[in-house]
Amino acid sequence: MKQPGGKPVSRAELIEQYNSVRIFTEELCKPLENEDFVIQSMPDVSPTKWHLAHTAWFFETFLLKPELADYKSPNEQYNYLFNSYYNAIGQQYPRPQRGLLSRPTVAEVFDYRRHVDQEMLRLLESLDQQHLDKLAAFIVLGLNHEQQHQELMLTDLKHVLFQNPLYPAYMSQQDVAKSKPVSALNWIAYPGGQTDIGFAETGFAFDNETPQHQVLTQAFKLANRLTTNGEYLAFIEAGGYTQSQLWLSDGWALINRESWKAPLYWVKQAKQWFEFTLSGLHPLDLNAPVAHISFYEADAYANWSDARLATEFEWEQAAQGLSIEGNFVETQKFQPTALLENNGNKPQQMYGDVWEWTRSPYGPYPGFKAATGAVGEYNGKFMSSQIVLKGGSCVSSTNHLRSTYRNFFYPHSRWQFMGLRLAKDVNY
Repeated sequence: MKQPGGKPVSRAELIEQYNSVRIFTEELCKPLENEDFVIQSMPDVSPTKWHLAHTAWFFETFLLKPELADYKSPNEQYNYLFNSYYNAIGQQYPRPQRGLLSRPTVAEVFDYRRHVDQEMLRLLESLDQQHLDKLAAFIVLGLNHEQQHQELMLTDLKHVLFQNPLYPAYMSQQDVAKSKPVSALNWIAYPGGQTDIGFAETGFAFDNETPQHQVLTQAFKLANRLTTNGEYLAFIEAGGYTQSQLWLSDGWALINRESWKAPLYWVKQAKQWFEFTLSGLHPLDLNAPVAHISFYEADAYANWSDARLATEFEWEQAAQGLSIEGNFVETQKFQPTALLENNGNKPQQMYGDVWEWTRSPYGPYPGFKAATGAVGEYNGKFMSSQIVLKGGSCVSSTNHLRSTYRNFFYPHSRWQFMGLRLAKDVNY
């Protein structure tokens, strides 16, 4: 994390931010039945109930226990059950077995959240301004952490519901309108040269976005929009999943081992493609951005298209100065949507809809140092064997994103809202 800068933190504003994020987490749970909270469909997915408890555990562990001398946890075993990966805090209940935790009950988890909220407000109201300024960075980190888990709750829940042959809807969409065809890709040229990369402003950023530094980029072209379902379907129909020359070796082994023939959540019935969404099963929208593909699939498609994926530095260069606008969780569509208006002269859909795979391995920036203590385990220890994604998705919060934000996943992952934007070299 990066410490806030500028004027002292307002107590009222911090309390408002805290309440807003915590309330929104529970708003996202309102369409669920009790049975939905407890299922774990694969090791990468956590039950909704676990996300609710873990985000309370975060505030309890990093703020309440060290800062409130008389704080009492409802159950000290929660430190074991809801610790995700912080080894400095203690042992963790095995991640693949979180779906076995029928207790604490859903009601008890919500009680736990209420307890933590009451104590957090007591803490915030009791601090003097100097102490409030000191703790503000940890509180804001906790809120951004919770926004990440709001996104994970929805993506994990989608995977859970997809296992049910009834294809149940998380939330019905009454106005699923037919989208308009998108225009052909346009290529936007960017000059090479030294580019400032990373966060160097006031306000919040995760530690992996720092320090700001310069990188040398070569001239490149970037597609003005995301790749669509229709374009990806053409890749499938042209035998893209059967042509080994398009694939990285690990990707070729993976798709054959797992028998992948299309993106996750695509379902073929009576020779027609459908897509499972958080509003149920719908005919595939050919104009919407393709989602739920792995890095290997994105890379193979780019090879088939005689293009490539952008580096994270190229993406960030193109995004600098653009407004953060698009299809986010606040729209409550919970699904990537087609462009309403095509403008080939500037990059569109840079934020929202789908996280964009880059070709950049996730690693430290020059001069990066993880924070001291347990909180230093947040990002730094994952800088191995993962790939950077940029831009946010349809289940990201608008105020959670910026051009410097670095998401990261293993190249085989695809249950997140992951898509692609093509890039090309210039003068090669």
